[in-house]
Amino acid sequence: MKGQTASQTLKQLDFTNFTTAHHPRSYANAMVRHHHPFTPADRLDAALKAGWNVFQFPSERLTGGDLLSDSGTTTLTAEQFSALMLGDEAYGSNWGYFKLMETMENVFGISFDEWEFYLFHQGRAAEHALFGQIKGENLIVPCNSFFDTTRANAEACGIDARDLVGHVGGGEGGDFKGNMDLEKLEKLLEENKGRVPLVFSTITNNTAGGQPVSLDNLRATQKLCDRYDIPFFLDACRFAENAWFIEEREKGYKDKPIIDIVHEEFAACEGFTISFKKDGLANMGGALCIRKDSRLVRRYPDLLEKLRDHQILVEGHPTYGGLSGRDIMTIVIGLQTAVRDQYLRGRIGQVAAFGAYMQELGIPVVAPFGGHAVYIDTDKFFAGTKFRRGHFGGISLTALLLLKGVRLCELGAFAFGTFNPQTQKETFPQHNLVRAAVPRNKYEMEDLFYVADCVKGLYVRRDALPRAVAVYGKDKTLRHFKARFALEDF
Repeated sequence: MKGQTASQTLKQLDFTNFTTAHHPRSYANAMVRHHHPFTPADRLDAALKAGWNVFQFPSERLTGGDLLSDSGTTTLTAEQFSALMLGDEAYGSNWGYFKLMETMENVFGISFDEWEFYLFHQGRAAEHALFGQIKGENLIVPCNSFFDTTRANAEACGIDARDLVGHVGGGEGGDFKGNMDLEKLEKLLEENKGRVPLVFSTITNNTAGGQPVSLDNLRATQKLCDRYDIPFFLDACRFAENAWFIEEREKGYKDKPIIDIVHEEFAACEGFTISFKKDGLANMGGALCIRKDSRLVRRYPDLLEKLRDHQILVEGHPTYGGLSGRDIMTIVIGLQTAVRDQYLRGRIGQVAAFGAYMQELGIPVVAPFGGHAVYIDTDKFFAGTKFRRGHFGGISLTALLLLKGVRLCELGAFAFGTFNPQTQKETFPQHNLVRAAVPRNKYEMEDLFYVADCVKGLYVRRDALPRAVAVYGKDKTLRHFKARFALEDF
């Protein structure tokens, strides 16, 4: 939309004049609930200054719904606020650290007599510590799907991060579309003996639409790793949500206590990384846990000590790991809450209701729904239009939603794609999605209906939407955090 004034652009992109059969008052209700000084013109000005990048758009202008991420955006419970007042801010061996260890043993079903525990300020710091200590030439780490920063941490350490998940779209994959593709994994392990230091599975599978992984698949992955004498690790950020799907969908687990299913999840692995900013229901925190007899420790005998040295150097004393005592007590209560059936039914039920409303509006979304987000299928969203993957329709969608005070996240052609400066060609990922991640304990259904109505407003006008052109950063690593865009007509 080159050459236009801000007011002309705003007028062209306005999509407020639409109604829905189910929630005709959602737009009006949203405006009544949110008292703020920001006009649509203010949001346009902020979006232009941010280069239409949702990560750089000021959150104070997001009065319609901030669904950029569910990581660290949880609203704390009354019990958590009570517990954080008991936070022990001692530099070494604070009281809360030992409460956290006790809680982790109870929730995960592990014993710290047999496991080593490293506390970090968030999950990506734990990932960085782990991958940074894995040494060797031409190493490959396969996973059902790496998320963006997990992949970046592996690649920054010279590791080839491979995704081995099946298709997410349509009806393929059944109830557990996040599963590891075991045939692909066996082929990779057979063809790359000596090059695979460990295998990862992410539960739930965020990159693949927030889809769960079955216990049967976890155990089969573990068994395959045993055959090739390779350790199996979990990226366990949403372990509780994954356990709920196992209870609901996997044969033999109906009505089995969530805590027992969680124990079975962690019994399948020799180590795990976790961000407590997800199913820890906290605003900060992460950890790395490794069995002391893990095959990874046998391969790297000084691993545990080097990890401890790294933790002390970058996070501080091992018993606070970059966190305040208040943060630690928040996690203690958060973990206990996350495995309660009542909490999980409300949490996942809200996401499902949000997704069902999207479907009623005709918006193409990944189904069945994941536990933490509803994913819009960008390719299907723009099917029959001029949009191709290189036009980055997901970026256009998320950019224009900023004008309504709504923020989603593109996780597809741009976020997970790459640009080769030599060939001037883009390489696109398997999945092309836009994520609407629902923060825990934060929004009511009317807030989410408003978000869906705004997406519908763009969907009915998808033929007229502008393409997104990266004017800066398309050749950068982690480019979706850094890039700037222009919205241009075809």
